[in-house]
This record gives sequence, structure tokens and C-alpha cells, in this order.
Amino acid sequence: MPANTTASSGSSGSAGAKTGKKKGRRARLIVIVLVLALVAGIGYSAFWSVTTVRASYPQTNGSIKIDGLAGNVDVKRDSYGIPQLYADSDADLFRAQGFVQAQDRFWEMDVRRHMTAGRLSEMFGSGQVDTDAFLRTLGWRKVAQREYDTVLSAGTKKNLQAYADGVNAYLKGRDGKDISVEYAALGLTNDYKPTKWTPVDSVAWLKAMAWDLRGNMQDEIDRSLMTSRLSKKQIKDLYPAYRYDKHDPIVSEGAISPVTGTFDPKAKPTSGIGADTVQGATEGVNTQLASLSDTLDQIPALLGPNGNGIGSNSWVVSGQYTTTDKPLLANDPHLAPQLPSLWYQMGLHCRQISATCQYDTAGYTFSGMPGVIIGHNQDIAWGFTNLGADVTDLFLEKVSGDGYQYDGKVKPFVTREETIKVAGGASRHITVRETNNGPLISDRSSELEKVGQKAPVPSGAPDRAAGYAVALKWTALEPGKSMDAVFELNRAKDFKSFRKAAEHFEVPSQNLIYADNKNNIGYQAPGKIPVRKTGDGTTPSPGWTSKYGWEKAPIPFAQLPYEYNPKRGYIVTANQAVIDEKYPHLLTKDWGYGTRSQRINDLIAGKIKGGEKISTEDMQKMQMDNTSEIAAELVPELLKIKVSDKSVREAQKLLEGWDSHQEPDSAAAAYFNAVWRNILKLAFGDKLPKEMRVKGECLTVLPADSTGPVDEQDKPVRECGQRDADSAQPDGGDRWYQVVMNLKDDENNDWWKAPGNRKDEATENRDQLFARAMKDARWELTAKLGKDISTWSWGRLHQLTLKNQTLGTEGPDLLQRALNRGPWNLGGGEAAVNASGWNAAGGYEVIWVPSMRMVVNVGDWDKSRWINLTGASGHAFSAHYTDQTDKWADGDLLDWSFGTNAVAKSTKDTLTLKPS
Repeated sequence: MPANTTASSGSSGSAGAKTGKKKGRRARLIVIVLVLALVAGIGYSAFWSVTTVRASYPQTNGSIKIDGLAGNVDVKRDSYGIPQLYADSDADLFRAQGFVQAQDRFWEMDVRRHMTAGRLSEMFGSGQVDTDAFLRTLGWRKVAQREYDTVLSAGTKKNLQAYADGVNAYLKGRDGKDISVEYAALGLTNDYKPTKWTPVDSVAWLKAMAWDLRGNMQDEIDRSLMTSRLSKKQIKDLYPAYRYDKHDPIVSEGAISPVTGTFDPKAKPTSGIGADTVQGATEGVNTQLASLSDTLDQIPALLGPNGNGIGSNSWVVSGQYTTTDKPLLANDPHLAPQLPSLWYQMGLHCRQISATCQYDTAGYTFSGMPGVIIGHNQDIAWGFTNLGADVTDLFLEKVSGDGYQYDGKVKPFVTREETIKVAGGASRHITVRETNNGPLISDRSSELEKVGQKAPVPSGAPDRAAGYAVALKWTALEPGKSMDAVFELNRAKDFKSFRKAAEHFEVPSQNLIYADNKNNIGYQAPGKIPVRKTGDGTTPSPGWTSKYGWEKAPIPFAQLPYEYNPKRGYIVTANQAVIDEKYPHLLTKDWGYGTRSQRINDLIAGKIKGGEKISTEDMQKMQMDNTSEIAAELVPELLKIKVSDKSVREAQKLLEGWDSHQEPDSAAAAYFNAVWRNILKLAFGDKLPKEMRVKGECLTVLPADSTGPVDEQDKPVRECGQRDADSAQPDGGDRWYQVVMNLKDDENNDWWKAPGNRKDEATENRDQLFARAMKDARWELTAKLGKDISTWSWGRLHQLTLKNQTLGTEGPDLLQRALNRGPWNLGGGEAAVNASGWNAAGGYEVIWVPSMRMVVNVGDWDKSRWINLTGASGHAFSAHYTDQTDKWADGDLLDWSFGTNAVAKSTKDTLTLKPS
């Protein structure tokens, strides 16, 4: 037993009572499988008992003495292991939060802090050196330290320190094997020992969150890569303008007042940036820029594949239109599936609110970080979606000796030395060089040293020589107050204090929705969003002149859009445009295209116009809406095509009468999505540069300016794709919806021309390409699902496998099978409200998901509902490892107790943390 602990009346909770003998036997068998996997898979002849594997299970009943507490803290867990904490001071509350999260999730926390610090090699060896080097170059940990030292408030630092003290109280006296079975596995090849948690470990996590939500950086790279094979017009075709006439922005009322200079929801817009803001001078960069894209692929995608496809849904409906007569608020962030889930459900309750104990809140947080990120308190509820503001720019830099050129002079680099310790090997040393535009990320790749060799640049540009280096300018590389904002949100009581908190939520920039128990609803766009001197941030800019770059001050918070009780009675945010083009500041040119948001808007408006009140159950059903908007548009065209092949005609008939709902058991959904994937491949994918296509997929391509059959061309080229399947293009998201819809009625557009291996397989118009896509889809699904179409289903194609981070993805096969779970057959799809995302270029596997779902019943908090993707526990054989996943897949929600009485009724285990 670890030091300073005393146990009484039980240990690991009520799971055994609920699961019964059958599940208990299965759990024991799984534990034995893990032991065998660790021994056989890694090749060590160690003997591990079931007791060893279970040593890391948390104590959830009785009492434990820990250092630093001033009074008792009760930890009440329900039947899903979700903890609600009760304390008498802020310090005790956050100290207990750190202790409890470490009980459930310390392996996850430890891996995460090593990632944010660029220290994965210390745990996992030389295979992580390149990733560490890139992350050290970005300097997340360095910036987090500066935030803690110079920016964050004293109260925030106290809370962070209390949280760290709680984590360390849990670690005290415990070896790795006592903390997590993954440490036991790691110990067979590595002598790594967990070290103490620090407050900066928590702050650094916000940098990782900001990285995956960084906006259009990948689009900036892709547009540059496209210049090697596509014309300006073709690139414009593939990045169409946002359709404000079809997809409502979040904010439909208000403007910056000419009188006050601040945003006023009642003001009328006068002028704006317009749709054709001048782009940067560099129209493209040579394909060596793909090296940067490859580097990005190697960075652990905590929230989604390279930031692509990451979205979210949130909406709030005024009590005027609900069955409860109070607002209802829904949120489901779309992130990469992980095991355990990125989110951790928790309640933080002061027994009595006072100046020294200020919190009574519950919701979703991140393990390793104090407070609640998304949820509600006694007075207000709030939710997040990614705003998508463009907060990163790539700059081409002319390197000259030990410096870089800027306005005709050579400025010295700011440099720092970094030492990367490597488990089982020698340390590696790197030099990080920074310009006034940020760190040189091209230093981490030999290919990137040649970036810009062929980039069009303005006249008067410095001599190209061996090319330009690439620097990254990013708002998150400057200290900010986002950690302050977390605690301020948790304490907010009304819209005024909510907006004050939002002002400090600088990075990442998020859409914040709001509701309170006085029947008010609202929205705020926060974030540190740059003002560019020249250009629109869609392509790399020259770094050698002050003409480009950013102004010193970002867009003032007072000028960012917000709404408060809009006339329509509801607010929807789902990554669409925040406000129309009359708004005078450029937030981004790369919004989500509004497919999900408009579907939600239409569902809510339809209810209201029909005179129906919206219930909690209605909100839940909306979250599970599987409708494919592109199917509704294309199926009528597909059904018009005459098909002579009986097998293809048999598949085509599946689409007759189909309602475009992508249910898991739908054969029509399976076939349509296969057709859609093949339309994209034939019309666009095969014409993109190899750097954007799926790694290993090879084809004979035409010269960049050709559209005819291969055998009519001179010297066709054989090329193989270079990008990971999860981030290849065309990914099939709603940008591609808009691309195809813009071209659909132009039946003879050049994009519909596709070569074949034989001349008679080439397509010359839309219907020929659609017919070929239907044929290719038929035989693709025959290979994957069988010849008998009665056995086809979307869920068999569209599967989710939950992979335990690190050892579940990189460990021996037997170990992966022991730690991972699934697959689950899912409905939904790309750009559906139920956004189980997949990449059409790479396949049908689910690569991002609604990572949690919640529906908050404002004012009657105990009637709120929630669900997590996996479970509360990060311990692979805990009853709470994936005990929410089946319900999540079915669209079910769990009861969400908040009030003292409701929590008492739902409590299955109570642990009391006592002063040592």
C-alpha cells in the first residue's frame, strides 16, 4: 500500500456487483490475455500475475489520507465511475481533482505532458526523436512556462499548484506498475520512472489543443502544393467561396458601431472586406512544401488528423420554444477517437459557496487540467465549437549566413539549443532558429531547406539561390490567458461575466454559446485573431519585407461578433462562417462550408414554424441526424443514368426511394458513399499532385495541363501518393460538396474528364464519369462486402475501432488486441450532423467522431443528459474503460446528476480524502 494511505470498507467500486459473474470471468480472462501478450509479444520471460495487473486500479470506497488537504473531500462516483467532488475550499477541491484524475488517467496525463514538452523519446525511444524535434522547435512548453511565470493570475496559479499537489499525492510511494499496466509493459524495455507533476504540465496542454484547432494551415500548404499541377482557376474551383445565401452564418444581426467602435448586435453593417480580398504575393510554393505536410503527419493528432475535419456542433434554443420553458443547450465536439476518450466527466462542488470556495460546476474536462472546460454551473451553461479563425501563417525566409533578410538588412536569428534524451540511446542535440515571424520549421527537414525554389514571388525578391526557409507565425506561440478563462467560465453567473471570461480565452479561438437560468441565450466569438498588413493568409507570404506580417495588436475583443437573445430564438454554431462578408475584419477565408450548421438550423426552424416545442429528446435526435446532404443532391442525377451492366443496375436500384439517411444497416448508404468516393477520385483525386494523394497509391497521370486519355499524350508519368490516408485529398467533406454542386450543372466541364487504362474507358462528361463511378463502386463493395447486395450495410464499411494511445497503436500485435476495443458499426458520416467522419481518399474507416454529447436542461440541471465516447477510466480492464461506448454508438445519453440530492441518489461508491 502506498505511503500515507489507509483503506477501509472496499476498494474498486461497485462494478463487480453490476457486471455479475459472467462479466467478471470475462474480465479475468482479458487480464490473463494481457499478461500473455506482454510476455509473448515483447519477448520477456517475466511472470505477471492478475494481482500485478490489478494493482493500478483506483480505490473508490473507504478513505485515503493525503498531504496538503485542509479538510475532508468526498469523491462520489455513480455506476459509470463518474466522480463528483465535494470540498470546503478551492485548494482542497482542485487538489482532490488532481488526485482523482491521476487515479483514473495518469498514463494518459504523463504521455500528454511528454508530447507537449517534446519529450516522447524519453518514454518510447528513438522513433520519437523527429516528433520531439519538431515540437521543441514550436516550443509549446517554453511558451507555457512564460504564461505561468508572467501572465496568469495569482488565483489561477494557486489552483494549478493545488491540482499538481493532488496528482503528486497520488504518485507518492507508487511505482509505475502501481499506476498503470502500460508502465508495467514499458518497464520491460525501458527504465522510465514517472516524475512529479507541475502546474506548467497542465498549462502546456492548451498548446496541444490549440495546435490541432489551428485553422487553415493545411489548406495553406495544399493550395501551394496544387500549383505544381493546377492552374489558378482550377485551384479556385477547389476552394469555392462560402455560400452565405445558402448557409446562414452564426451571427445574422449586428455590426461594429461607427459611434462606439465596438460590436453592437443592433447596429447595421455598412461595408466589409468583401469576398475578393487580395491574396499574398506568393501564389504557390514548389512541391518540396509537401515535406512540411509529411512532418505534420508525424505529430500526434490528439484532436483529429492534422486538424482536418475537426468540427463540432453546438446550439441553444430559448425557453420560448422549448417544452421546459427554459433554454436547452446541446454540444458535441468532433475529435479524433481515442481510448480513453479525450474528455473526462466530473463535478466540482463547494459544499457552500464563499470567497474561499467559489465553484459548483460539472461537465467535461481534460485529464491533466483543473476546472471544467464544457458544462454548466448553478447559473449558466456553455458549449464550444471550433471557430476556425486563421491564426497561423507560413513565411518564406531568405537565410543569409547566421541571419535572415528583412527590409534590406540581415537580422540575426534568435537561437536556442535543445537536448532530446532518448530511452535506450544517446541524446540528440538540435538548434532552434527563430525569425521575427517565428521558428524555422524547415530546419526539421532537409527537403524543406529547398522550399521556395520555384515559388512565384514579387519583383525585387532576394536571390533564390538554394531556396527559402519556412517560418511559422502562430498566435499560440505568445503567452496568453486561456487558463484564466477556464476558471472564470466556471465561476460566471451571467452574460456579462461570461463575456469577460471569453475575452481571456485567446487560444484556441472557439465559438462560445451560452444559456442561463433566467432564460437568456447568447454567443461570443473570442480569440487572439491577427490583423494582416497585406494578404489574406491563404498562401505563404514573403518574410523578407515588412509589407507582410501582422499588426502588433490583434482584432480587439470589443469588435468581435456576439449575440444576446437574438430575435429568431436560437443560435447554431457548427464551424460555419461567424458573420457575413460585410464584417470589416478578416477572420479566415477557410470556413467550414455550413452543411451541418444549415441542417441544424433547418431542423430547429422546422419545429418552430410547425408550432412544436422542442424537448430534450428532440435535441438528442438532432444530434443523431444522419442525413447526407450531398446524397439528396446527387441521387436524382445518378438514377437518371442508364446502366446496362446488370450487377451495376442492381446496385443502382438501392438508391431508389432512399431517404438519404445513413443508418448503420443501410445498403443504400453504403453504395452511395462508395459512389461518392469514386466520383471524387475520378474527377479530382487523380488530378492532384502526388503529395496530396494517399501514400502508396500509384497511377499514371497526365501532364498538368492535359485532360484527355493517357494514350493520346506524350510521356505520361507514373506517380505514387505520399500522404497518410487520414489527411489525403479529396477528403469528401463539405468543401467538396460545394465543389461538386458548383460544377454539377456544367455537364461538360473539364473536371468531369477522366482518362482510363483503355481509350474507351475515358470519360468526357459528367454522366459518363458518374456511370464509371457507379461501376467502380459496385465492384469495390463486391470485394469488400460480397457479391450479394442484400448483405451490404453502411456500418460494415464504416467502422470505429478505439485504439489505446501509444501501446495500442505501436505495441506488439497481441498487446494491441488486448488494449484496443471494437470495431463498432456506425451510421452517420462526413458533414452529417452525426459526424462520424471518414476520409474519402483513404477509405471508409471512422477517423473522427462526436467525442462526447450533452444536452443541458438549463435551470432544471438534474434533467440534463450526457455521454462520453469511452468511459471514466484509462485502465484497460476496468469496468469503466469503455462502458459508455455502446450507448454512445446507439445515440443514448446518460442521466447527469448535479444537485446534492440527485448525486446522492446516483452514488454507488464514496471515497473520502482526508488530511494526512
